Amino acid sequence: MFLGQKQSALATAVGISAAYLNLIEHNRRRAGSKLLQDLAQELKTDPRSLTEGAEAALLGALREAGQRMPEIAPELHRSEDLAGRFPGWSALVAAQHQRIRDLEQLVEALSDRLTHDPELAASLHEVISAVTAIRSTVGILTGGGEIDPEWQLRFMGNMRDEGRRLSSAAQGLVEYLEPGADRDMAPVVPGEELAAFLDQRDHHIAELEGLDDATPEQVAARIDALTAQVGGLETSAAKDVVRHHFQQYLDDAVAMPLAAFQAARAETLGDPSRLADLFDQPLPAVMRRLAFVPAWDDHQDVGLVSCDGSGTLSIRKSLPGFSLPRFGAACSYWPLYQSLSRPGHPLRTVVEMPGPTPRRFLCQSVCLPRDALRFDLPPVHEAFMLIEPLDDTRTGGSDGPVLPVGSSCRVCPREGCAARREASLLSADAR
Repeated sequence: MFLGQKQSALATAVGISAAYLNLIEHNRRRAGSKLLQDLAQELKTDPRSLTEGAEAALLGALREAGQRMPEIAPELHRSEDLAGRFPGWSALVAAQHQRIRDLEQLVEALSDRLTHDPELAASLHEVISAVTAIRSTVGILTGGGEIDPEWQLRFMGNMRDEGRRLSSAAQGLVEYLEPGADRDMAPVVPGEELAAFLDQRDHHIAELEGLDDATPEQVAARIDALTAQVGGLETSAAKDVVRHHFQQYLDDAVAMPLAAFQAARAETLGDPSRLADLFDQPLPAVMRRLAFVPAWDDHQDVGLVSCDGSGTLSIRKSLPGFSLPRFGAACSYWPLYQSLSRPGHPLRTVVEMPGPTPRRFLCQSVCLPRDALRFDLPPVHEAFMLIEPLDDTRTGGSDGPVLPVGSSCRVCPREGCAARREASLLSADAR
């Protein structure tokens, strides 16, 4: 808090999300001059006071850039001297370091998309089919044997039609890939439509808060209105997926009202087990509530990921430094997957994500049956993992064992990993 003002309220006042303001506060995003002016005006302070940490951020970026390639052995202890004597060059190095990080994230997203995007796979199949048909026809026409003129005309007509098909498929592929240069890629399946909608709202749905006394008709109307805001839902099955998420959010909000939950979270320091006892709710519901309510004053946001027994990710709320695959399988060392083999047994693990400056996170996971147990069907399990960043103010458990993990094999630079399934695009050899 600053001058009695909460971070979420300050973010709303200047027209940005609380998550984005949190990134700025922790020097992970830069604020433009207009935004600095708006923040200073709202905080009733001089804009220059908001940039006092810029030099420290520059030194931190220089150290991270130096740690990216330790084989070059840069003089890290002289980074302050470099920044003081050559501030322009230092800013350039820091900017290039940030650009490399952005490009690595883009490579990760593109790799995930190229491997698992169904629309892209269909477009490539169309191109390959047209090329194969043209090659076959050319082989027949140039095979040396005599071909009846009527059949020649038919083959030529086939080549013309396949050529048009190839041209159309290639044009569609180009148009589809052009927006892919942006990291915020267009959704390709209904779950992605919902994920994009939730990301825009930081996963908090204010319209579903405070409906304890609402009638079933009012609840249904509110959920239908929200579902209509999620674009690209063409089938009833897709709409059912979205409605299920909204109904689950509502059930959690009714069981753990926002004001009471925020107060209990402050009292328990966000401990899921204690919150589950206070509200008499299962751990997965508490984890969802912790991840979906607004950021806790000046504390960092938390992430959440869930999967079913097949390992398919469903809920995905990521954090800076802990990226989540959009389509493919994640790192098999995640505590999320360890929970699948130990249903009903909560796990608390400190993990470390790779990078020039490795970051540590506290991961708390649990796996429970999704529905009531039945004799005629095997149980369907669902696992949840709450992700909290560990820093100077939140170090619980960081002195114990640390589990090295990654995002997915395709973009993990760790060498000699026993769980690796495929080569990495970011390994030292690839660079």
